[in-house]
Amino acid sequence: MSELLLEMLCEEIPARMQRRAIDDLTGLLRDKLAVAKLPAASLRGYVTPRRLAIIAAGIPKAQPDQTEERRGPRVGTPQPAIDGFLRSTGLETVGECETRDTDRGKFYFAVVHYPGRPAEEVLPEIIRAAMAELSWPKSMRYPASSLRWIRPVTAILCLLDGEVLPFSFDRVPVGRTTRGHRFLSPSEFCVANAADYLERLREAHVVLDQDSRQETIRRGLEDAAAAERLSLKPDPGLLDEVTGLVEFPVVLAGALDAHFMTLPPEVLTAAMRTHQKYFSCLQPDGTPAQRFLFVSNNLAADGGKTIIAGNERVLRARLADARFFWDHDRKVKLEDRVDALKDRVYYTKLGSVLERVKRVEDLAYLLANDVPGASKSLSQRAAHLAKADLSTGMVGEFPELQGVMGRWYALNDVEDERVADAIAEHYKPRGPNDSCPSAPNSIVVALADKIETLVAFFAIGEWPTGSGDPFALRRAAQGIIRIILENELRVPLKGAFIAASGYFNVEREKFAAQLLEFIGDRLKIHLRDQGVRHDLIGAAFAQIDADRGDLMRLLRRVEAVRAFLDTDDGANLLIAYRRASNIVTIEERRDQRRYDGDIDEAMLRQPEEFAMAKDLAFARDGAERSLARGEFDAAMAHLAALRRPIDEFFDKITVNTDEPNLRENRLCLLSRIRETMNQVADFSQIEG
Repeated sequence: MSELLLEMLCEEIPARMQRRAIDDLTGLLRDKLAVAKLPAASLRGYVTPRRLAIIAAGIPKAQPDQTEERRGPRVGTPQPAIDGFLRSTGLETVGECETRDTDRGKFYFAVVHYPGRPAEEVLPEIIRAAMAELSWPKSMRYPASSLRWIRPVTAILCLLDGEVLPFSFDRVPVGRTTRGHRFLSPSEFCVANAADYLERLREAHVVLDQDSRQETIRRGLEDAAAAERLSLKPDPGLLDEVTGLVEFPVVLAGALDAHFMTLPPEVLTAAMRTHQKYFSCLQPDGTPAQRFLFVSNNLAADGGKTIIAGNERVLRARLADARFFWDHDRKVKLEDRVDALKDRVYYTKLGSVLERVKRVEDLAYLLANDVPGASKSLSQRAAHLAKADLSTGMVGEFPELQGVMGRWYALNDVEDERVADAIAEHYKPRGPNDSCPSAPNSIVVALADKIETLVAFFAIGEWPTGSGDPFALRRAAQGIIRIILENELRVPLKGAFIAASGYFNVEREKFAAQLLEFIGDRLKIHLRDQGVRHDLIGAAFAQIDADRGDLMRLLRRVEAVRAFLDTDDGANLLIAYRRASNIVTIEERRDQRRYDGDIDEAMLRQPEEFAMAKDLAFARDGAERSLARGEFDAAMAHLAALRRPIDEFFDKITVNTDEPNLRENRLCLLSRIRETMNQVADFSQIEG
């Protein structure tokens, strides 16, 4: 078994792209080795800001030998055909072939043996193909090279069992040399094998393993905070990013000037995190501490004092700007900033931000009826002020604080605290890992904001496509779904869509149905991620319009269908439903007409027909009453009562009789079965 060591040394790779790149390259190499019948017993990828490295152990020395059996011409075929067959197989004489009897006569067969190629011949092709197929979100060209890569590649190290495995990759040199840390060990050095490579990199101040590097940083941050009797503010995203910025992490601590501590905590965090990649510390009571932590990529002779002083100086300038904006912004009330939104374009076809604010206000007033505990006046007030902070200096400097600063300025203006909180939370959830608002007025404004976004962009034809969603409409839909489900709200989205679409030139009922379908598709994905069967989702979602877009009602419908089908009555009734539906569908297709008319009681002849008609009417009426009250389990119980009469009907009744009127009436009976059950869910979509 052989060992492969591959390293691509390049200029700094963006931190956000590193883990995906090494995972993709490792997967490509693993798959291509398996296809080439040179599977590695173990294969591990490593990534730092300057290198992608892979160590693969247990690779076979050569591909296995292969045997191919090929049938040739029939025995007695003219010699030119036989000669052609021999040439194609590499055999010299027909005596090297076997003759066998088949159903079609006696034929020549050639058994050709192909020796496996040595690994050192196959691996360069595999490596080159994997590297060429590696996809980057962005790539670049650089001078004197035709290669497109994320950053210029400076050298490739490639060893097979300690020997250089040469291959061509543009003009990049391939050998056994690499470099250590850019500042601490910049000289080139040679490595003998994978173990030597790992050891030499450690000596050259490179922590190659990204997981080990991240754990080193995490422990260093926690220890540094504990040494100050503080705690580290958790920030997994920043930790992951910083891991991709350094090869030799050194944790250092700095101090904030005391007069900056009166700034809002979110401002302190934004100034440290977004621009400087600093970590925040917390006091024992959870308030911001006057210390910050950062990760250096260097060892300093003075223990880091100069580095700390430089970082404190940079942060001091950032916070001085923030202090200016904080003081200056509070001189103007949020209310007085609203009118300025008329000069801020929302989108070319959608007017100004102020026009959008007015649409959100009206929608918030409407939605407050459907959120228990919400106040129409407070929700509308919050919607009115929600975008006012966009014109503040603080949000101009730190765009990620929009909404958050609106809350602080609203409190400064002595607005109701519920209004201030709704301003801060109306963007939530910003993504799948963000929390949803739970306060009633915050829920109303957040829903109104996202519904207006969907309606407005759909109304002007800016639908998301498979390749793009520039206005984050899928995220808006997901936010609507999460807010409703996590707060268990009964919000009739259809009515909200109809009301919101009144500002645009659309056919409102049809337009609302399209938006419901879009929301339904996102909800299906949400439920599938939670393990709900896709066919049950499809069956229940056929009634999304009947439920007026009430997502909680739809979920209860899904659960009722699932529970019903888990019973014997449900499983057997589904079989009967399919039998009835299939018969009607086939006959409707053959006769080119629908059998959905009323049942003629005068045409009922046998007891099973009378029983079926009577029980169907009872079940249909009972299910309708239960559905109107949202009692899905009760509706299913009415359907379950149909099992016996349907079974008896099929046992005793011939549907396709020679009497046309009788046949038509019986087909209408079967159609009524389908109609009755489909008012609860579309059972035709259920599998199994």
